[in-house]
This record gives sequence, structure tokens and C-alpha cells, in this order.
Amino acid sequence: MTSLVSYTPLPIAPAALRELRAADDSGRPVRPFTAREAGDPAGAPVDAVGSPLRCCLRAVEPGERIALVSYAPLRRWAAEHGAEPGAYDEAGPVFVHAAECAGPAASAGYPFLRAGALRTVRRYDARGRIVGGRLVELTGTPDTSLDQALDEAFTDPRVRVAHVRAVEYGCFHFEVRRP
Repeated sequence: MTSLVSYTPLPIAPAALRELRAADDSGRPVRPFTAREAGDPAGAPVDAVGSPLRCCLRAVEPGERIALVSYAPLRRWAAEHGAEPGAYDEAGPVFVHAAECAGPAASAGYPFLRAGALRTVRRYDARGRIVGGRLVELTGTPDTSLDQALDEAFTDPRVRVAHVRAVEYGCFHFEVRRP
């Protein structure tokens, strides 16, 4: 089955990134560091090389200045749309560049595809409440499983936004809004 709709994975918005680079969504000051390979004697607070960057939707490369921040994607979407997610509001760790970057490459497609990786597509309504979800096992590149899960999500007229998250760590990867 081929999707009839093209979905756009959205990175963290530039205005939110400016705020997150000062203090994260849990109110903590940001502590940038240089990404190093695992085992590098210079050591970094976190082995981040290869981790997903949510500002430009690609993997962290060695030597980049990055920060690990607490991000509340639903809270930010809800504020923009006058919604009140209540208990569904949550914050979690994401990597971003420590300074402004160019954002995602044009026509990059879905980021962070790895055969066998598990993702969940969480669906939210206009109030910011969860109205369903779907577990997706990625098959590799190209991969239509996310298209199918998003088609299914947006078939429900209540769904306004979907978050794609990693199952292993529960972390937010990117957002897709109703086309």
C-alpha cells in the first residue's frame, strides 16, 4: 500500500531552539559539550556521536558542539494551539546543536531510519490528549511503515498532531502535523 499523502517530519522550531539553548523545558541551564567518539580520552559527558539531533534531523557527528536538553514537544504544540494536555504533558531528553544550525536538509525524508528499530506513533487531539498510537518496526530505507502509520493516524478526524518516538528510550524524534 502506497501513501497518498506526503508527510513532513518537523524538527524543533527555531524559536523553541533559541529558548532551549538558554534553559531547557525543565528549567535547567544548558551545558554544551563537544561530541566525541566512545572511548575518546577527551571524554564527553555523554557518548552522543550517532545520536539524533532534533534541530536538523540528522545524527551527531564527532567534534560538533551539542547540548542534551529536556524538551516538552506536546507542551509547546499545546501553547501554540490553545490546548491543555494535562497529564499528557511530558518532557524528555533530546540532543540539539549548541548554536543555531541550518536545520534539516531539503527532502531529507524520515530521519533516523534503522532496520529493526522500533518506533511509536502517538496521536494527539485538539486538546492535546492521546487518542491512540501504533508500534512500528522499521524495515530500512526506503521504508513505508511510517507512512502507513501516519495514514492510519490522520484517518481519524480527531488527530491533529502525531509524535514519532523511539521505543528503546521513549525519546521524541519528530512531529508530524495534520496535512
